[in-house]
Amino acid sequence: MTVSRLWHRAFLERRPSISLGLFRFAVTLTVGCHMIPPLLHMPENYLSTAFKTKNAFFFPAWFLEWIEHSPDAMVWAMAGIFILSWVMFALGLKTQLACLVMTGCCYYFYALNSFHIGTLSFDILLVTLVLLCTTSYLGDFLSLDSLRRGDVRSYKRLRPFFVQRLLQLPLLWTFWHTSISKITAGGNWLTENPYYYLMHYPPMGVVRAFPLRPWLAQHPEICYGLGIALVIFELTIPLGWFIPRTRTVAIVLGIAFQLMLWFTLHVPTIFLFLFPPMMMLFVAPEVWVSWIEEQQEKWAARGRAILLYDGQCGFCVSSVRRLRVLDLFGWLDPLDFHRQPALDALHPSLTPARCHSEMILIESNGRLSGGFDAFARLSLRLPLLLGLAPLLRFPGIPWLGRRIYRWIAAHRYLFHRNISCETNQCNTRSFN
Repeated sequence: MTVSRLWHRAFLERRPSISLGLFRFAVTLTVGCHMIPPLLHMPENYLSTAFKTKNAFFFPAWFLEWIEHSPDAMVWAMAGIFILSWVMFALGLKTQLACLVMTGCCYYFYALNSFHIGTLSFDILLVTLVLLCTTSYLGDFLSLDSLRRGDVRSYKRLRPFFVQRLLQLPLLWTFWHTSISKITAGGNWLTENPYYYLMHYPPMGVVRAFPLRPWLAQHPEICYGLGIALVIFELTIPLGWFIPRTRTVAIVLGIAFQLMLWFTLHVPTIFLFLFPPMMMLFVAPEVWVSWIEEQQEKWAARGRAILLYDGQCGFCVSSVRRLRVLDLFGWLDPLDFHRQPALDALHPSLTPARCHSEMILIESNGRLSGGFDAFARLSLRLPLLLGLAPLLRFPGIPWLGRRIYRWIAAHRYLFHRNISCETNQCNTRSFN
């Protein structure tokens, strides 16, 4: 393979963006776990009453001085902006803009006080956020952006692959940096036995009180061997991520390694919440697309649920198009009831009047539900609606939801800019 072809394959190819869409959720969780707890104690962490430290190695002096003069009102405002942008980023609403604002807020609070979050892991998180800010397609998958566009196949749309490749490099650098530092810095793991001394740290130190710790503390030779094994592992495991034949095993071992670190050491949140998903970025996005399409074929073979809707209503057609975006695994088969002359063949209780007044869901086992109840059933099957499923079953919500649904169904011409809705055709057609 020539250098030009290798370069094209590594950075210039266009491939599905589904991996980045999944990675967005891991970044959301990691940012939230780093930033939200300090924001819950503003007077102690960020307001004028807080004890503050500055990271002069990460920020230029002029920037630190500028941020230091922030009044408390501005600090509170930035906290509110961060929460709003974080929620938007999690939901995939105006994803790139939300990522830019959220990243700016993270830099602001880091410059304001690095005492709680001034770690190498947070620096890596900020680099990751900057890379994500350069992409406009983080919202292609499981997002309100994809829902708003109504693109059923957004998860397999081809996008430039270079950002995903660049996101792999910080993880590679982190593993190699930590392994090299173990054999070049003080407490050399090749000539000494730092792991053995870690086992004798105070209970509140960096090492957790895991079951094997007392036993390891009595066996320095085993601790030395484990230390050498860790150095070799951190040097070699990143190579396995780039080789297709070893990729799966290397990813599994890498994730197990991160879990082991969390189980034995007091490590930052990023080691558990961000590094394993970063390893999953080495999985070819085509693998995820193939898996999704396999699930769609399975549902087609089992028999999809039927969703009856009013195909002469612009609002209804638009709503069904968005439901199809949510229906990642192809569980639904939307049908315009106007094209089903024998509705009672689908279910004895169906009539044109009922299908006109509400959407109808007929599951493969024959269970029929309509209106709000159909939507509640859909929340159990459509991935982006799963978070709503418990809320929709909360006492009192079904009673309220049915009434709201009926009102919206009766006035749906108000909710969509479509000529059939503007002329109130949804409301004026009669069915006998």
